[in-house]
Amino acid sequence: MLITKVRAHHIRIPYDAGVASFKQGASAISALEIVMIEVSTDAGITGWGDAFAYVCPRTSYAAIEEMIAPQAMGLEVPEAAGIPAFMEQIQRNLHLFGRYGITMFAISALDIALWDLAAKAKGVPLYRLIGEARRTRIPAYASLLRIGKPELIARECETVLRQGYKAIKLHETTTPAVFAARQEIGPGVPLMVDLNCPLNGEDAIAFAHSCRDAAPMFLEEPVWPPEDFAALAEVRIKGGLNVAAGENACTVHQFRQMITAGAVSHAQPSVIKVGGITEYLKVAALADELGVRLAPHSPYFGPGFLATLQLMSLRDDATFVEVFSMKRAACLWRGRIDVDANGNIEVPQGPGLGYEPDKAVMEQYCVS
Repeated sequence: MLITKVRAHHIRIPYDAGVASFKQGASAISALEIVMIEVSTDAGITGWGDAFAYVCPRTSYAAIEEMIAPQAMGLEVPEAAGIPAFMEQIQRNLHLFGRYGITMFAISALDIALWDLAAKAKGVPLYRLIGEARRTRIPAYASLLRIGKPELIARECETVLRQGYKAIKLHETTTPAVFAARQEIGPGVPLMVDLNCPLNGEDAIAFAHSCRDAAPMFLEEPVWPPEDFAALAEVRIKGGLNVAAGENACTVHQFRQMITAGAVSHAQPSVIKVGGITEYLKVAALADELGVRLAPHSPYFGPGFLATLQLMSLRDDATFVEVFSMKRAACLWRGRIDVDANGNIEVPQGPGLGYEPDKAVMEQYCVS
């Protein structure tokens, strides 16, 4: 089975997050930017993947078209056992463009598509290429976007609990915000706090002390820069709370540096950033070996989310899948990745990633 075409698709789906805001620096994000890769073969089977693209869709699109497509065109699609070697060669071929960021986002897209193809060729869900499913439904946590005002945070927490979610993550940086959430949801609901890398080590330790009585499951990315693993380790030790990080890390090599530094209790690989399913599996094995919990980063809505569900089905630990709390104008998967009344998402059971994207949605929201 040969790769005959590699094509990128830029999909922009509007959303409504109510009182919350979604920003990356000064850039307000008003729509979900999804950059998908479509890998066609001479066997008539198509594989899908996606590259991280929140505020860089044109850049991720160009990386697929200019770097990935020329590398993959005409090559034999490997079976599952051959994908790691295939992708290592792609990484070697493209290392001049960097081992992190945009290059690895595009590599991740190709890797996911290859796993999709390999599973479709066998006629099985992707997880079957790796092992046996231990869960058919994955519990989700509501990932609230930045709100700021404690009274509004409390209201949003109450809303998502009514929707069925059994855990919540805040994107807040103040102690009153954390305590407003805890007071609203009570002591039994897991609460996570994502700071998005704003603090130095000393201030992060002080923040951990200030919100300890709210009992967050972990503080996520409290320190700038995110690769300052020594500072993260100090926050974890002196702050007295669990620390999670890894959404900004690419390849298992950076995760090894992070974990061996004692920086995290929870490792957070993002399948559309880290290098795809291949690197994700390496990170999971490393985390298990070194006694760190896995808490995948997954606030996205393309094929990478389906891949995350497939991967999480292989584990029976009490990990949640992350879902942004928002109303989307459309869904590529016809609403089948929505959270049910019990706060769970069903693992797709079709061949490959499990679902095919809705072509009508792709056409309606395609950015030319």
